[in-house]
Amino acid sequence: MNIVIDQGNTSAKIAIYERRKLLASFIFRFLRSNQLLKLLNEFSPSQGIFSSVADVDPEVVNFLKERLNRFILLDENTPVPIKIQYETPQTLGRDRIASAVAVYTKYPDHNLLVIDAGTAITYDLIQAGGIYTGGNISPGMTIRFKALNNYTKRLPMLDEDGDIPEIGYNTETAIRAGVVNGILKEMNAYIDEFGTKYPDLLIFLTGGHSFYFETKLKKSIFADGNLVLNGLNEILNYQYV
Repeated sequence: MNIVIDQGNTSAKIAIYERRKLLASFIFRFLRSNQLLKLLNEFSPSQGIFSSVADVDPEVVNFLKERLNRFILLDENTPVPIKIQYETPQTLGRDRIASAVAVYTKYPDHNLLVIDAGTAITYDLIQAGGIYTGGNISPGMTIRFKALNNYTKRLPMLDEDGDIPEIGYNTETAIRAGVVNGILKEMNAYIDEFGTKYPDLLIFLTGGHSFYFETKLKKSIFADGNLVLNGLNEILNYQYV
């Protein structure tokens, strides 16, 4: 049994797998050893993987090393089942690697585009055969709302809840329409551009705001909130085949 940990910018996601079967998942605002101890006692995993896009707590890592028979701290030197062509693999987000592995494992013969709508929005292209070509990064939805509030004197702090017209008819709707519709236009433009270059392209959407945008995009996509966790589990299994 596997324990998979994805430490993001705002929370930590933990999942328990039996090979490829997801048994349970949890979200913690702050990751602590006592929380992990409860999960280890309940599920008794024998191996685990830890991935972080933020600072790594050495206490948590040492705890997992001591408690598990096999433990992987994901970094640029960890073997993965795809070929990474990124010029600076040491700066490539672990979550982006995991998502790429997850979609490649399911569709190895297709060209693939992964859109992660989280704190940042990332666009990652994986060519058929498992070649990670690279990707782009832009501000996520919450960042955009906060930036308008932080860097102006009069614009209020808002979120996506509320009317979002094509053209704003007051300041609040103008902000929502600018942020949300701007992201949709950005996503659709990438989908169109890569879809033209790769006609068999499959598109995947993940991240905290994935299901918000799922029904709003104009092309058929696969939305999967567990894409990063599934990919980390595949990387863990890949070490011990």
